[in-house]
Amino acid sequence: MAKQKTNLVVVESPAKAKTIGKYLGKNYTVKATVGHLRDLPQRELGVDVENGFAPKYVTIRGKGKTLAELKKAAKRSGNVYLATDPDREGEAIAWHVADQLGEGPTVSRVLFHEITKDAVAAAMQRPVPIDERKVDAQQARRILDRLVGYKASPLLWKSVKTGLSAGRVQTVALRLLVEREGEIEKFQPREYWSIEAELEAKNKQFTAKLHKIDGKNPELGSQDEAQAVVDAVNDVPFVVSNVARRERRRRPTAPFTTSTLQQEASKRLGFSAQRTMRTAQQLYEGVEVGSEGAIGLITYMRTDSTRVASSALDAVRDYITSRYEPEYLPAKPNTYRSKNARAQDAHEAVRPTDVQRAPDGIKKALSPDQLKLYRLIWQRFVSSQMTPLVYDTTTIDFAVDKYLFRATGSVVKFDGFQILYRESKEAEEGSDPEELAPVPSLEAGDAVEVHKITPNQHFTEPPPRFSEASLVKELERLGIGRPSTYSTIISTLRNRDYVEIKDRRFTPTALGRTVSRVMVSRFPDIFNVQFTSEMEEELDKIEEGKVEWQAVLQDFWGPFSKALENVDTEAMIREAHDLEGLEDDRCEMCGSKLTVKSGRFGPFIACTTYPECKFTKPIRRDRPPDRPTDEKCAECSSPMVIKTGRYGEFLACTKYPECKHTRPVPLGVKCPTCVTGDLTRRRTRRGRVFYGCMRYPDCEYSTWYEPLPEECPECRKIGVEQRSTKARGEYRRCINCEHEFAVEEAATAGADS
Repeated sequence: MAKQKTNLVVVESPAKAKTIGKYLGKNYTVKATVGHLRDLPQRELGVDVENGFAPKYVTIRGKGKTLAELKKAAKRSGNVYLATDPDREGEAIAWHVADQLGEGPTVSRVLFHEITKDAVAAAMQRPVPIDERKVDAQQARRILDRLVGYKASPLLWKSVKTGLSAGRVQTVALRLLVEREGEIEKFQPREYWSIEAELEAKNKQFTAKLHKIDGKNPELGSQDEAQAVVDAVNDVPFVVSNVARRERRRRPTAPFTTSTLQQEASKRLGFSAQRTMRTAQQLYEGVEVGSEGAIGLITYMRTDSTRVASSALDAVRDYITSRYEPEYLPAKPNTYRSKNARAQDAHEAVRPTDVQRAPDGIKKALSPDQLKLYRLIWQRFVSSQMTPLVYDTTTIDFAVDKYLFRATGSVVKFDGFQILYRESKEAEEGSDPEELAPVPSLEAGDAVEVHKITPNQHFTEPPPRFSEASLVKELERLGIGRPSTYSTIISTLRNRDYVEIKDRRFTPTALGRTVSRVMVSRFPDIFNVQFTSEMEEELDKIEEGKVEWQAVLQDFWGPFSKALENVDTEAMIREAHDLEGLEDDRCEMCGSKLTVKSGRFGPFIACTTYPECKFTKPIRRDRPPDRPTDEKCAECSSPMVIKTGRYGEFLACTKYPECKHTRPVPLGVKCPTCVTGDLTRRRTRRGRVFYGCMRYPDCEYSTWYEPLPEECPECRKIGVEQRSTKARGEYRRCINCEHEFAVEEAATAGADS
């Protein structure tokens, strides 16, 4: 009797293979590709631009064994089901696998939008053909990125230094960060004044702010102007001229898309986009949950849509009914429209696969990161189907001659969805109106007691540096890249040392500024927001079957290739480096003029009479001179100086090269944990700045906040953290007793001592 053939299911990850294998049973063999199997070659362009941009695909190094195992398993199988991820990359992987398997077993495509037993069984009953249009869109993106990276990156090697990279989307994202930094540096603060009246009525104190002068917004640019207003109203009674009361409602926020999940995880959990996507992938592919075994806890995490399946809506409404009072359930399900005009609706929003699986019920099965992210996704989804927050706002106006003062307060009447979830906000996003303090119940004609009228000085602030959350939001708003690529874009900028992170904000490094300046100046039509956004639209049109992928590539390649032909390498080198005075320098060997050239190891200075004279010297960036210190070398007791290297300042022995001892620069603050070690500035492997004890690993104390050698007015010990918030401004926090105080107190404490 012939042995019955099994069926082969191909997925991307081993974790997903394990979960799905449990659901399908012994008649199925589930194998993982572990990502792409085939790609363009590493050491050549791999694209025939003269013949329709035909790509040359090769097996990725190290994936030959995996591909051979898949071919062997396919020969033993009656059917092959390609169940790679339901997006462009997953479709391309399925296409490559099908191409390599060739003739033989029947090959079908199945789409798992969630990894649960019922969803897997349903998908297996509905196999579909491979979506050639989606494959074309992925192929066009891959070739576009290869053309830019392979042709533009060598220009950076020649003009700046070897090992750098330029990317079609990555460089535009870097440009945003560099331009924002330029705005901050050019910003000129403008002085302005506000006026507050501290009032009291019905035994309740409250504040009214100057709102209008002669019906116009007040523009007080100096203390004299502000004081004139104070003098004019100081002895005038404050009588209520108008009271406006209004009931307001705040709808719950939509369930997560990829972008909003990355933003909220950054703001609330401090997760990078990469950490968020890695953890979400684990929750999607399957986690061992007690007796249930491995099960996918969330739906597919790469999505632009806020749509939710009707079965999931029914389930969450049942859950709300069973756990909350009736007023928390709306009469009909809430629906949401995506704010992204380019949103795809192929997948549902990111939600729990089973809303009954509450976070606290499965927390023992999850890692700390998995639990935090799952709780966030679960709470956001459940709250999205609850009733609105209801609050009353009261506005009280005081017409004091030509000056209108206004007090605004709010009172929450019904917490609605906020009983479960409240969206996080960064400082620059402001506070919600329902958070205003309540004001007393007054009517027109009521007089109030005036305690004090105070002028307050302010200065306009520059635009804030991008955080990871605000950068993701901006990339999505501008249509740069796709939400599924944001984590890769950001991690590349960090890994290439184009940006550094301080206080969870991006600052472009000198290298990042140089790369942006050189690339944008040479390819202004390629590395700009509008072009990059339009290219994303073209890729979407390929997937929709509206345009051919070769036509999109040809439209791109024409102007790009012309720009490449016009590149002047010497001019790029001069733009990238400070070479002022080079024209006046002379060759040290023959006295001839010097010029700049580029070689295997990057740009260098050379004699203009080459090959007769072979004098060369490296291009060195000007570095600050060494600074003497009182520190002694721990190895030879010689004096040490502060030098500046690639990663900032460090202490080095003056006997170098005989003695090569170095150590970090102490900040003048003793470690609060071990008391003996000094604190110093350090970097994580991803480039983020933090501060730790110099006795590491013996002492593991660390903090994200910069320690300053200032005295705490409470415990009188040296060592405070420099902190700031939008609402509070800059302040200090003692690392020893945790006392918090204003900057003025620090100055006073220093003066007293």
